[in-house]
Amino acid sequence: MKAKQRRIGFVATRLAGTDGVSLEARKWSRVLAEMGHACFYFAGESEWPRERSYVVPEAHFTHPAIQETQADLFGDYIRSPETSQAVQRLKDHMKGHLREFVRLFDLELLIVENALSLPMNVPLGLALTELIAETSLPTIAHHHDFTWERERFAVNAAADYLHAAFPPTLPSIRHVVINSFAGSQLALRTGASSTLIPNVLDFESPPPASDEYAAGLRSVLSMRSGEHLLLQPTRIVPRKRIQLAIELARRLDLACKLVVSHGSGDEGTAYQAYLRSFADMLGVQMIFASDIVAYDRGWTLDGRRIYSLADVYRQADLVTYPSRVEGFGNAFLETVYYRRPIVMSAYEIFKTDIQPKGFKVIAFTDFLTDACVAHSRAVLQDPALAGEMTEHNYELGRRYYSWSVLENRLIALLNECLGLD
Repeated sequence: MKAKQRRIGFVATRLAGTDGVSLEARKWSRVLAEMGHACFYFAGESEWPRERSYVVPEAHFTHPAIQETQADLFGDYIRSPETSQAVQRLKDHMKGHLREFVRLFDLELLIVENALSLPMNVPLGLALTELIAETSLPTIAHHHDFTWERERFAVNAAADYLHAAFPPTLPSIRHVVINSFAGSQLALRTGASSTLIPNVLDFESPPPASDEYAAGLRSVLSMRSGEHLLLQPTRIVPRKRIQLAIELARRLDLACKLVVSHGSGDEGTAYQAYLRSFADMLGVQMIFASDIVAYDRGWTLDGRRIYSLADVYRQADLVTYPSRVEGFGNAFLETVYYRRPIVMSAYEIFKTDIQPKGFKVIAFTDFLTDACVAHSRAVLQDPALAGEMTEHNYELGRRYYSWSVLENRLIALLNECLGLD
């Protein structure tokens, strides 16, 4: 018997672009829709259809009022009375809109994407917590990152807010984490239990081969015949350690370009400026391509083609992923899905949750070794070696990180939240 259709609302600071949270929300929404449920979207920015979206500008972490309050909440131990008042006003404003979002779409369940774990928008987290406490609305809090995982939130004048809402521990909230360490820390710090649901991709449906449109990317990037495309498919933030990808490009002693597909996001532009200088110093050709890369194909305002993230992966010869820390590793999973070899740092979650499954990668820890560079060069020069690695990894991805895994876990989670039909 087919399960009853449920009306489900996603809530996030933004549901747009190629950041990890937006991408995972997109996957969850698609799987839920294929299961027969109706999904709706509340955010400060939404790429979903307007008739299913409820956009409140103050929900976005880049809204001027939010940035002003955040600046006084973090980096010091004292906040001004004006900031406390502003937080309360913004919280009440967004709670009213959240209540209307629930009423307008007759929602039975909320799925909150990171807005109750990482305090990018403190008033939004407080508004959600109060609404859930007042209504007992069944809620799945999907946690990608936690406050205690980010150094920039360590010094703060928001301890009362953080204890209340990041994350809250309320009877109607079910917590979901993306790695085992996060689940252990959540239990240790709050006493809350959680469900582990790793990031996934549709491994049951292999990606199509590269086409003429995707192949045009190399011309746009002014790549010459025989030149290798190294792809850094992450945001430009210090914990990604992109300087190591630049070092690798230099030490390979092969004709190559290093392409960074994402922008800097919410963490400023100083690191990007440093990377430009570092690449220039080492003589590495580095391209920041976020202006022509998006989730889907399209056109820029000045008439240039926009390439999808899938297009960029299909044109890459080698993926670089030297992150110091990751909550799970979307870029790793995407690399496996698009059958590309990867040189990467063996960050903690990779070592504990992913590597034991047997993936074949070119791994290092604190720094690039000669062996790592030599292995990377060999993979670039030997397509058969690259193919053996990537086919092996794809089969493991199908086994452990497919959409069927997500569907089965969501079925169990929905039954727990809403009861069996």
